[in-house]
Amino acid sequence: MQKTKPQTTATTEGTSALIEVRGQYLKDLSFENPRSLALDPQGPQPNIGVNVEAKAVHLSENTYEVVLQIRAEATQKDQTIFLVELVYGGVFALNGVKSDIVEPILMVECPRLLFPFARNVVADMVREGGFPPLLLNPIDFAQLYQSQKKTP
Repeated sequence: MQKTKPQTTATTEGTSALIEVRGQYLKDLSFENPRSLALDPQGPQPNIGVNVEAKAVHLSENTYEVVLQIRAEATQKDQTIFLVELVYGGVFALNGVKSDIVEPILMVECPRLLFPFARNVVADMVREGGFPPLLLNPIDFAQLYQSQKKTP
């Protein structure tokens, strides 16, 4: 197994600040397929709604758990076709990071690192449920973070 080099994210007083991914994992996963046999292929195109949230928890001195919560629901004629709910987590060590940029790193950079893996889990789950894979569009976590900061 090859060890990856920590990712450089910012410079603090002449030293490199690093994000070290200590681990990533599937924390919770649910897939519901209530209408697979009753799906009307001639009916209207299904509506797909996706909600993504990022959360962070301080674990120890410079170690944090960051989770992405993804909920995707497909409906047709106001009936659920499928519902997938995923909580995908990672443990990150922030080395040499100034305290004023810890939150943006946890809420922007760490979710950005986790998202491709979580996206793959969602696509696989939907495909295993008998549907075309649901390929989530890339997410601008910086914009998401800014909008969450503005909301009380």
